[in-house]
Amino acid sequence: MADNKKSVGLEMRQEHAEDYAMIDGYGDGGFRVKGRRVEGSIVITPQGVYPAAVDDNAEPTAEGLKHLTDKSHDLLLIGRGDSMTPLPKTLRLALEEQGLAYDLMDTGAAARTYNVLLIEGRRVAALLKAV
Repeated sequence: MADNKKSVGLEMRQEHAEDYAMIDGYGDGGFRVKGRRVEGSIVITPQGVYPAAVDDNAEPTAEGLKHLTDKSHDLLLIGRGDSMTPLPKTLRLALEEQGLAYDLMDTGAAARTYNVLLIEGRRVAALLKAV
């Protein structure tokens, strides 16, 4: 019986998924969110998608976190492009200063994981480097 409740709960959340900013696709230097093309790196939350400030090496900067400072997210997924690389020190320190829990992965994995966690009703956000 408990399994049925979980299944029903997930289905109910999926019915309302159109209300949230979900990632439909990525590549060619941007993303498709709710059917709309967004160029460049982004910060995405259930409430919306925002351009991410990037440095000369197309690395998200601490300024790129400005939409995440309200503490309404339990987890920040960070998509590092085509491969998982360490965070620049300034970005890592900014995340730690804000007390944001984060997980590093490549952009594709981060986009897919964001959608799954969002459908499950988790409080998640993502900082995604364009590929």
